[in-house]
Amino acid sequence: MDAPPETNVESESCNDAEDEKSGSDCQSMPAYMNSVLRRQYLQEMVKVLPAPVQNRITTLKNLQLDHLKIEAEFFEEVYKLEQKYQLKYQPLFDKRREIVEGTVDPAEEKPKWKEPENLSENEGDIEALRESLKSFKNIPADAKGIPGFWLTVFRNTAILSEMVQPHDEPAMRKLTDISIKYDNGHSYTLEFHFDKNEYFTNTVLTKHYVLKSTVDPDDPFAFEGPEIYKCTGCTINWEKKMNLTVKTIRKKQKHKERGAVRTIVKQVPTDSFFNFFNPPEVPTDKEEIDDDSQQILATDFEIGHFLRARIIPKAVLYFTGDIVDDEDDEDEEEFEGEEDDYDDDDEPPAKGQNKSSGNKKQSPNDCPNQ
Repeated sequence: MDAPPETNVESESCNDAEDEKSGSDCQSMPAYMNSVLRRQYLQEMVKVLPAPVQNRITTLKNLQLDHLKIEAEFFEEVYKLEQKYQLKYQPLFDKRREIVEGTVDPAEEKPKWKEPENLSENEGDIEALRESLKSFKNIPADAKGIPGFWLTVFRNTAILSEMVQPHDEPAMRKLTDISIKYDNGHSYTLEFHFDKNEYFTNTVLTKHYVLKSTVDPDDPFAFEGPEIYKCTGCTINWEKKMNLTVKTIRKKQKHKERGAVRTIVKQVPTDSFFNFFNPPEVPTDKEEIDDDSQQILATDFEIGHFLRARIIPKAVLYFTGDIVDDEDDEDEEEFEGEEDDYDDDDEPPAKGQNKSSGNKKQSPNDCPNQ
């Protein structure tokens, strides 16, 4: 008898079963669970292990605690090194400030580095760039220092650009330097130096950050090194009617009985970079702080670290584009080639339609009372 003709029925059935089994296995893998479920799963996993194995794991975690204590000592030494080398960096920062301000005009120098090649080969992109560079081309040759240096650095960096509102820009053009001073203990102060301007009388605005670098006995394994846990701003002495953190609104109000109409003028908080110097207070009890304030502080702490570790040391590289934010580029690469799965009977999602929308991330430039 001849063998029956070959078919793919059995093969397809097997593949479907394997895919279903594989999908089921994936769902049970901790790596594919959300963080809360993953932690719960792993804790339960340890509980069901034999007692001798659990004891060995306990010993390993005790060793980890000893490691964390040494690691805390390591970060303590690193912080002392940062303070030591800040004294060596400072003369360079002082020279940078003099050049930016225009109090010193350096002699002509040739680059000591190799310039990178032009990355854009698209003529359309180049034309668009030329159009947006008109404001820079209009800077006169006899301009003092480097006009708008720090504002440009802020505008070139996503996390900082979000802080600066359009109405802040004239004041931000008067920013001549950002410096750092390490205090006794684990704290530092950021100093924002401003030239004389029509908005406020302060020549320096300050932001003080306090760090902790100890292992929390209540949650020791969360330790990842020094972290900011508190910050304080300063009082800005605004000129009359020049406060950039408030706006004036006019509201008409009608009398219920007489029908008379009056106009009420009042000031309300508004978003501004200068809200950065009025952060929410950190209560002694962490549970007392509301969610919005917690988000603002978290972003504030991130910015404080970013300014200290990245912007102050390498400001000119953010100005020239030698360092750029590449988060958006990474996101595009991550999603490139990925497609949503949907049944043949279903319509594909509309272009530009998001699957979900999250809450707006709170920023230190958000007005605290909104």
